[in-house]
Amino acid sequence: MCRPRMRHFWTNDKKPYLCKRLTGTEVEDSTLIARVKAGDRGAFNELYGIYWASLVNYAGLFVGDDGAEDVVQDVFVRVWLHRDNLRDDGTLDWRYVNGEVRFKNNALSALLKTRKEYAMRATDPAVMSGTKASAEQLSAMIAKMKANGGVRARFELHEELTVRSDRLTEGETLRIHLPMPIVGAQVKRAELLSASHPVAFLAPEDEPQRTVYFELPYEPGMTVSAELAYEIEAPYCQPHAREVLAEQPTFDTEEMPPHVVFTPYLRALAKEIVGDETNPLLKARKIYDFITTQAVYRYMPPYLTVTNLPEYFMSGLRGDCGVQAITFITLCRLCGIPAKWQAGLYTKPDDAGHHDWARFYIAPYGWLYADCSFGGSAFRAGDLDRWNFYFGNLEPWRLPMCSDFQQEFNPPRRFIRYDPYDNQGGEIESLTRALDDDEYDTSRRVTLYEEL
Repeated sequence: MCRPRMRHFWTNDKKPYLCKRLTGTEVEDSTLIARVKAGDRGAFNELYGIYWASLVNYAGLFVGDDGAEDVVQDVFVRVWLHRDNLRDDGTLDWRYVNGEVRFKNNALSALLKTRKEYAMRATDPAVMSGTKASAEQLSAMIAKMKANGGVRARFELHEELTVRSDRLTEGETLRIHLPMPIVGAQVKRAELLSASHPVAFLAPEDEPQRTVYFELPYEPGMTVSAELAYEIEAPYCQPHAREVLAEQPTFDTEEMPPHVVFTPYLRALAKEIVGDETNPLLKARKIYDFITTQAVYRYMPPYLTVTNLPEYFMSGLRGDCGVQAITFITLCRLCGIPAKWQAGLYTKPDDAGHHDWARFYIAPYGWLYADCSFGGSAFRAGDLDRWNFYFGNLEPWRLPMCSDFQQEFNPPRRFIRYDPYDNQGGEIESLTRALDDDEYDTSRRVTLYEEL
């Protein structure tokens, strides 16, 4: 579900963002990368011209303007020198199409995010694929939570959906769902402060994938927005295996096809991972340790194109935050540990992006959290304190908009969603069809953050 005839720059929120080409050539990136792998210097030069300016801007966020060009130059040199092994080591997602190797169109961006040797100069080891400042921010928050037993915070958030379609008729009815915070778990209260247009329906507070629903006549270039507020409580918990009760609940341990399915392959893997362990907390920890120490983050194709997400992930140990979360959930359920999906936004005071994570239940502690992608990033960075924190805990910089996987909206959609499993950016359809993802854009920003 990629935007046709345009270049994409992907961020961690699974939504493509447009990136200006420096040439007018309309050649698919996947074809260019296949030619590069075959040693075609002309294709490499074309790829260089296409992405140079955008990658310099991106690198500048981490190393400053003075060092950005050197970083990108080094990235391209390494891409050329190691062009033969990027496919086979699982770094880049690829497919055979009509007998040709085709790479995902965010391949170069993926290198910067997931392979630090491509994301920084070899002489500057402090610059990671995620910013050093962000890691320090997280470490400071974790220390505060440990010292105070947790943190409670209040957020205000602006979210919007802008229609950019040239395939609609003015006045035809559009059905728009914008995400809304669910109340429960760590969110203690949430409210819709205002909206740009009349709200047709606000889903109940405990709706598994809660939305603000609009039904509006189309106007060219229209933007629909909402201002939200919520309070979140993030307690710090350090569970101990010796305190775990002998009797554990059995809710949320069933299969949920097509992805949470106990296949023979996953059954065998779960048994191999947990071994003879009988304590459910230690079982969950073994699953978390396996995912965070053995797997690597990789951008994913649309989930709708994958038959079974956990099997896809476990067969190659590559996947994004959502795939890692649903794999953790499936393996926990296979081992008799209640586990559920939670997703929405990672909302730092200065940023907001899409993110997925998991919850698991251990008596007497109740629901605990597992963020495998954040934990894996911490492990690869050598930050074992942060790695341990994300087994059982989350910082307060979360906005849960989903409490379960693959749930219908209320009111329900007429047509299949862009993302039928999750609810993070917003969805739109007319009375006759679902809009393609190149017909609209979504964005969000934190407008207020205060600790209570």
